[in-house]
Amino acid sequence: MTRPVRGGLVASATRRGVFGGEYVREVPGVEEQRQQVDGQEQEASAGILHVFGRQLKLCRERAGLDRAELGSRAGYSASTIASFEQGRRIPPPKFIDRADELLDAGGLLKAGKEEVARAQYPAFFRDAARLETQAVVLHVYANQAVPGLLQTEDYARAVFMMRRPLLDPETVEERVVARLARQEIFGRTPMPVISFVIEESVLRRPLGGSGVMRGQLEQILLHGQRRNVEIQVMPTKREQHAGLGGPFTLIETGEGRRIAYAEVHRDSRLYTERKVVRELEEQYGILRAVALSPCESLAFTEKLLGET
Repeated sequence: MTRPVRGGLVASATRRGVFGGEYVREVPGVEEQRQQVDGQEQEASAGILHVFGRQLKLCRERAGLDRAELGSRAGYSASTIASFEQGRRIPPPKFIDRADELLDAGGLLKAGKEEVARAQYPAFFRDAARLETQAVVLHVYANQAVPGLLQTEDYARAVFMMRRPLLDPETVEERVVARLARQEIFGRTPMPVISFVIEESVLRRPLGGSGVMRGQLEQILLHGQRRNVEIQVMPTKREQHAGLGGPFTLIETGEGRRIAYAEVHRDSRLYTERKVVRELEEQYGILRAVALSPCESLAFTEKLLGET
């Protein structure tokens, strides 16, 4: 029986999950259970941010600095420092590293960086984000927008600004920072093998305007030249298509675990059952065979760039 993890729950008998958590049998009222779990995760994230904020404040006061002084040295306003200390904003990794050094915290602030980073993501994506950092092989099929790992800052901001219900400006900026932080995967050693199949329509949709899309196409061309990255475009005119079920990501970790992730309308699922993952692997193989080759795809993207 298919066992997809849904935002922390699984549609099957109770068992241990990907990270050891208990998943709940799908029963009447499961949506209420899912909302309860999401609420608990949000509360836990808020708790982490408040603990970090108190530690930041204690370290700042011990160093004899007020918020304005710390902000000036770290490149932030006093009001932003106050938001970090009060747990109202998520501090980016570069701020945590800088603050730890400026306040001579001895690694205390850096120690919480991973948990603070997890709080950047919406609850339904956190497990997938964690698995992504462990990936040695990553395959992504995208038919709605440019994959997050390839997005520029401006494109990512445009995507989050278009979300409905509307996200408040602070949340938009936090999500942009979190999305860009995921792109550290390209600089990892050893290098993971990463491939993308992107629908032609995605590259023709000028989200954020022509200027934003031009920068996005340029970034795709840059990433496509990496030795460990292959980007393929699926032409709209293709008569065969194995990905009509929607976008998905295939992940293989260093321990040999092979997992699939799919997300539609905030309903995210991590599939760990081998049969389901194998079916999606088969679909992805067909998609790659039908799409333009990596060289043809880069030439096609360069052509679109010239038309933008």
